[in-house]
Amino acid sequence: MFVRHQSGTFSLSRTWLAKSGLLSPKIVFNVFKYAVYALLTYDGLLFFYGDIAASAQTFGAAVDWRNAIEAYAATFDTLSWIALLLLFELETAIIPDRWLRGWVKWLIKSLAGICYFIIFYSFYGYIYKYGVLTNLLPFNIGDVCSLLGSDYTWIRTLDEYQPFDQVACAIMNGQPLFQIAGTEIIGTQTAIIDAQRLAMVDVVNAADWLLIVALLEIEVFLQLKDKLTSTIMVAFKYAKILLYGLLFVLAAYWGVKSSFLDFWDAFLWLVAFIFIELNMFQWHEETEEEKEQEQASTVPAQ
Repeated sequence: MFVRHQSGTFSLSRTWLAKSGLLSPKIVFNVFKYAVYALLTYDGLLFFYGDIAASAQTFGAAVDWRNAIEAYAATFDTLSWIALLLLFELETAIIPDRWLRGWVKWLIKSLAGICYFIIFYSFYGYIYKYGVLTNLLPFNIGDVCSLLGSDYTWIRTLDEYQPFDQVACAIMNGQPLFQIAGTEIIGTQTAIIDAQRLAMVDVVNAADWLLIVALLEIEVFLQLKDKLTSTIMVAFKYAKILLYGLLFVLAAYWGVKSSFLDFWDAFLWLVAFIFIELNMFQWHEETEEEKEQEQASTVPAQ
């Protein structure tokens, strides 16, 4: 049902929307939540394209199944985190408690185990990448512009290695240069230091998220065992405030020193796990209310 305004435009009748329930807080919340999950999935595709370009320079033609996670660390990491996020969503918001037993429980935990294996391997991949960027050799050449048309690439920032061109010639000529050992990537000291710092931020960010999900896993376990007390919830809340606070700082650093995609992706992940935290809080509150109702029903009438 549409209503025409004096301006001649149409808008959906608020009365009809209210009666239909389409603007109920729960529906709006869920639409926003799953839109964020969809955007994270799209970000995973963008990271895949970035990994293809970067690995072509750092690994060349040597990428195979044995080092695929090292070469495509961001892609495997993102996809595994998306799968883990959806598993948390199933546990904390969708599947009823009575179903989170038996084969359903073990299926979820088995899938989560696969995700954690890839996530830890990706964490190693970030550490490995930092090691690659810190393994440098002095690069001595009389005229940098003589590299035009060669196989050498230059580092603009982390994971951005570009063919040697006139821009690189102008930037690097007359400056001390360094080469990443085992590659044909060269760069100025400033560019390489910036890339090293961003690589270290990747390591810290990954470690921070691992601590957060460890706390979440403990909460889910205790909740299913009916042992999650308010005291534990409060203690975990303060611990996660510190961890999420660090993630906000890292996201801001990416916003200043890296690409918008890195900042946007970090922001979306923070929003996504805030949803999981809200799911966890609501799940715990509902369980406590059910226990209170059961206790009230068993109290003998006076």
